Amino acid sequence: MSEETKKVKKAFNVKLLYRRTCLIIYDIISVIGASYLALLMRYNFDMSEIPDYFIDPINRFLPVNIVLTLLVLYLFKMYHSLWAFAGETELQNLVSSSVVSAILYSICIQFFKVEGQQAVPGSYYFLYVFMLISFIFVSRFSYRFFRSLKHKQQNKNNSISVMVIGAGEAANVIIKEIVNSNFSTMVIRCIIDDDQGKWGRFIQGIKVVGGRDKIIECADIFGIDEIIVAMPSISRAELSEILDICKETNCKLRSLPGMYQLVNGEVSISKLRDVEVEDLLGRDPIEVDLDSILGYVKGKRVMVTGGGGSIGSELCRQIASHQPAQLIIVDIYENSVYDVQQELMTNYPDLKLDVLIASVRNTNRVNWIFEHYKPEIVYHAAAHKHVPLMEASPNEAIKNNVFGTWKTAYAAAMNGTKRFVMISTDKAVNPTNIMGASKRICEMIIQTFNKHYDTEFVAVRFGNVLGSNGSVIPLFKKQIMAGGPVTVTHPDIIRYFMTIPEAVSLVLQAGAYAKGGEIFVLDMGKPVRIVDLAKNLIRLSGYRVDEDIKIEFTGLRPGEKLYEELLMAEEGMKETANKLIHIGKPIELDEMRFFVQLKELKEASKSESADIREMIKEIVPTYNYKKEV
Repeated sequence: MSEETKKVKKAFNVKLLYRRTCLIIYDIISVIGASYLALLMRYNFDMSEIPDYFIDPINRFLPVNIVLTLLVLYLFKMYHSLWAFAGETELQNLVSSSVVSAILYSICIQFFKVEGQQAVPGSYYFLYVFMLISFIFVSRFSYRFFRSLKHKQQNKNNSISVMVIGAGEAANVIIKEIVNSNFSTMVIRCIIDDDQGKWGRFIQGIKVVGGRDKIIECADIFGIDEIIVAMPSISRAELSEILDICKETNCKLRSLPGMYQLVNGEVSISKLRDVEVEDLLGRDPIEVDLDSILGYVKGKRVMVTGGGGSIGSELCRQIASHQPAQLIIVDIYENSVYDVQQELMTNYPDLKLDVLIASVRNTNRVNWIFEHYKPEIVYHAAAHKHVPLMEASPNEAIKNNVFGTWKTAYAAAMNGTKRFVMISTDKAVNPTNIMGASKRICEMIIQTFNKHYDTEFVAVRFGNVLGSNGSVIPLFKKQIMAGGPVTVTHPDIIRYFMTIPEAVSLVLQAGAYAKGGEIFVLDMGKPVRIVDLAKNLIRLSGYRVDEDIKIEFTGLRPGEKLYEELLMAEEGMKETANKLIHIGKPIELDEMRFFVQLKELKEASKSESADIREMIKEIVPTYNYKKEV
C-alpha cells in the first residue's frame, strides 16, 4: 500500500470516527431527553405534578438505559448507514431499534423502582418510544434533507423545468427519482394524463393538471424546457398523436423505451431517451413470426456478407439470437466488422462465430470461403449503396454489386448452399441511378440462377431504413448539432421508411418463406416527406424550424427520384402468410442474351468504359438516366 493511499485511508477513518462519535453523543442526549420529556408530557409539562417515586427509578436506570440503547442502535446498524442516501430500510431499522429499546426499558426499569411504590405509568413508555424515534429520526434524516435543500438551491438558477406525460407506475418511478435526486437539475412542474379521475390529484407532490389538450397551454404557463413521455405501454399510433402536440411547444422531448423496461424494473432517469423520428411514424412496431424464423435458422451454418454494415450487422444480431450452429461474417471493412464481432462475443459467448475479411469481387477468396465453411444459408448484404457516390463511379457499382453478387451466388450454388437471400432495394424499380440499376441486374441474376441450381435463390426488396449508413436521419442530427442548416434536396421528395430491426426481421421471415426465384417485397407503410422528417427532428431536438435551425433545399442529386417504387407494374403482387411481405411475379427474360450482355458488361466495367450506362440500359429497359450533354 502506497503512502498516499495510507494517508487517504487514515483521513477517511478519522472522519468516520468523528461522525460516529457525534452520533453517539447525540443519541446519549436523545435518550436522556426522551426519558424526561416523556414524563413531562405525561403530566402536561407540570413538574409539580410528577411524583418522586416515578422520577427516582428513571434517574437510577438512566446510565444502564443509555448503554442498552446504544447497543441496540449499534446492532440495528444505526452507526453504519450512509444517511445521505437513507431510505425505507434505514427508517424501518430506526423504528425497530427504538421499539426494542423501549421494550427493554419497560422491562428493566421495574428492577430499579423502590419496593412497594407504584410503577411508572404504562402511557409513559409509548411517549418515550415516540420521543426517541423523533430524536433519532431528526439526527439521521435531517442530513439528507439539508443536503438536498442545499443542492436544489445550488441548481435553482440552472434547473430544467419538466412536464411529465403519464400518471401511471412508470411516471411515479421517474418522478420519485427526479424529486429525490441530489444530482438531477430537473424540476417537475406538472403532470399530464388523459384519465379524468387523476386530474387535480398529486404524485410525489406534483399536480396532475389535465389531459393532452393542456400540453401546449401548460408548457407556456410553467415555462417548460423538457417533456418526458412516461407511457411505455401505449401504442405507437397514440404516441405519435401525443408527440404531434408536443412538437408545437418547442420543448425537448424524451421518453421511456418501452413496456419491457417497466416489467423488468428498469425504469429510471438513465433509461430515458430522446424521442426519435421513428416514434412519429404513427404505427406500431412490426411483429414477425419468431417461431418460423427460429426453426429456419436454428442449428444451421449461416453466412452474412457485408456483415459490418447497418443491415448486415443487424442480420448478424438477430441470427445470433436464433441459435445457429455457426455464424460466418464476411466484410471488406475491418473496423465495422470488428465492432460487430466484439458485440456478438460479449452477448452470445457460446456462439460459434467466424469473422472473415474478404471482398465479394475476389473470386478465389469467395470460393475458398464457401468450400471451407459450407454455409447452408447465405444473406448477401454486401453492396455499394450510396446513390451519389455510385453515380460518380458507375463501373465500381457494377464490379461490386453485379459481379460480386454473381461470384457469391455461384460459389453458393457450387458448394451446396440450401438458400441464398439477396438484399435488394426499392431503387431497383424503374431505376434512375446506377445503384438501383445494378441491384435490378442482381435480382435478374438471382432469378436466373434459381432455375439452374439446387440452391433456392431469392431477393428481398425494401426501402430506406431509419438510422442506416447513408440515411438522412444521422445526417440531419449532425447538421442540427452543428447549428444548421438542415439540407433537404427537394420540398416534395418522399421515401418509405422502416427501422433497421423491423426490416431485418422481415428479411429473416421472408427467407423462411422462400421456395426459390421470388422477389419478396416488404410493405413499408405510408411514404414520408423528407422535409417533414427534417422539421420533426428539429422540433424534437428542442429547436424552432427556420428560427433556430433553418432548412435549405439543395436540389435533387444525380440519379435521385422524388419518390421510390417498391414494385414494377408488370410484376404483379402475391400475398404471403405475413401481410407485410409480398411476392413479385418474376419477369421472363432471354437468358442467353442476358448472359452475353453480362459478359460484355463485365469487360466494359474492367476497362472503365465511359459508355457503361448505355449498356445497363440494354439489360434493364426500365432504367432511365440523365444523359450528359
